[in-house]
Formats: sequence, C-alpha cells, structure tokens
Amino acid sequence: MATLKDVAKLACVDVSTVSRALNNTSYVHPETKKKIYAAVERLSYKPNLIAKSLRQGKRNAIGVVVPGINFSIFSEIVQGIELEARKLGYSIMICNTNDNPDSEEECLNRFRNGLVDGIIIASTGQNMRLLRDISASGIAVVQMVRKQDKEFSSVVADYDACGYEGVKYLYAKGCRHIGFINGPMDIIPYKERYRGYHRAMKECGCEEMVTESTQHLGDYFQDGYAGVAKLLEKDPELDAIIVAADLQGLGVIRALKERKIKIPDEIKVMSLTGHSIGSMMETTMTSMEMPAKEMGVRLTGMIVEHIDADADHQPNRQHVVFDASLVERETT
Repeated sequence: MATLKDVAKLACVDVSTVSRALNNTSYVHPETKKKIYAAVERLSYKPNLIAKSLRQGKRNAIGVVVPGINFSIFSEIVQGIELEARKLGYSIMICNTNDNPDSEEECLNRFRNGLVDGIIIASTGQNMRLLRDISASGIAVVQMVRKQDKEFSSVVADYDACGYEGVKYLYAKGCRHIGFINGPMDIIPYKERYRGYHRAMKECGCEEMVTESTQHLGDYFQDGYAGVAKLLEKDPELDAIIVAADLQGLGVIRALKERKIKIPDEIKVMSLTGHSIGSMMETTMTSMEMPAKEMGVRLTGMIVEHIDADADHQPNRQHVVFDASLVERETT
C-alpha cells in the first residue's frame, strides 16, 4: 500500500509539501500540486483517515445504539439520522443490542475506544454509569425513544398520550372490552403506554385486560399471537385489541384469522407504535404513527450541536417530546 513518502518521492517533493497540498493547509504552487495529484493517482494512494481524525481530534462519526431495526420504529428513526448526518458531514455506525445489557455494554465500549464523536442511544437503562463516564470523557450522548437519565438530552414520543388516545378512539367506535398486549413494563415507553391505557380505561368505566412480554429478547410476533388466546380467556366478549408495537399486531391478526374472527367487525385491532409496514399489510393496521424520520433528524441536529460546541460552552440539555398522530386503516 502506497504511503505519503512514496507520493513525495514520485513527485520529487518533500513529505510536508504533499501533506500541505492534500490537506490545503497552506499555499502550494499549482504546478507542484499537479505533480502531487498525478503521483497520488498513479500510486492509488489512500490517506490514513483514522490517523488523520485522531490528529485532528474529530472523527465525524456518530454511533447509534438500538435494540434492533427489523420491523420496528427504530429502522425509520435510523434512516432519519443517517440522511441528516450525511448532510452535516457525518457518517454513522449502528450497533444492535437486542435489548441485552451485556451486548449494549460491549457496543458502548467499542464506540468509546473507537472512532465516534457522539452516541445516540435507545438504552436498556442498565449501563447508565458507563454512559456518564463516556460523556465525561468528551463523547456526546443523546437518548432516543427512551429517556433513562435526565442528565442527557433526549428525543421521545408521548407514549402516555398514545395509550390514552388509543382507548378513547376505540371507545368512540363502540368498543367496551378493550385488551392490551404490551411490552416489558420495565422499559419506559411500555410503562408509559400502559399508564395512558390505564387512565383512559378508568375514565371510560371499562375493565382492564393486559398481557405483556416478560423478556427483553421476546418474540414480539409470538407475544401478539399468544396474547389473543390469553385475552379471550379473560374475556370472551373481547371486541378490541391494542398492541404496543406493529410486530405484535401482525401476530394478533394472524391469530384472529386462524380463529375465523372477523377484523374489524368482531374485534378491532390497533397499534400504539405505527411503522410503515402497517400500511402495506393485507389488512392494513390502524396505528398511532410517530414522526420517526423527523425524530431522527432532530436527534442528529442535537448530537452534532453537542459535538461542535466548545467543552466549556456545551448547549443546554433538551428533552424533546413528539406527538403521535392517529392513522385509521382497515383493522378498525
């Protein structure tokens, strides 16, 4: 592999001249530059960007830590992050944790010792001390979807309102036996969705029926599929099912069709975390849609603002909450 010295030798100039020409740090005669560029092309020289970034103290890279991106809201948020990062001159590195704290710790240490200027994370909440250490070392941290620590800026959705408005919408449709298939309650968005569901059910005078995933690594499709039997066992008059995430909704729809229960005539189905897949299904699913790409854009702007700011003049912490909007489709 060609080196800076090889380029200098072929162009018959000093190494320092090659460096100045390639980095545009000071004047180099146009004819000399022409010879240097010709040597670079002939040798297929590629500068050591890692070493360069270390010397400059900036990597122009953002680490993104998510539970997963398959059939989830995180895939669309990450798209928003990547597109905005590219506009701002940054690349992104994605790490999937499957909501496993050990995998998350491994990802964070890799980013900490690697080449990122900032980390955007949907955390399990089990590695907050490590995140604070990383932040203290000068790497910016911003939370997405899950606000685990008020000391870090965050971008989330109003999950409580999603649960509340979901129940109110179904109640207005005539539903009185509204079941809820939730995710693990120790993860903040699921806890807040339940809180909104609980409040609305109480106001409507309806009895709660809730099943939840007990594992972070659970199969959400299976949670939805199995949840139908559990809810029907609790209340054979079940007339509506709310799911926390679209993938659970897919399981619900499959289970109802196998039981020959008509959607939406007999049981209505809606998701509290809308994803684009909901509009592409054979039976399109009503959902509370989050502005995922806009959330990604906002996250990127916030992390870059932290990265670019002087250490003594960091921007104030921001906790941004996006509203979801109800999109009515065939399942209701």
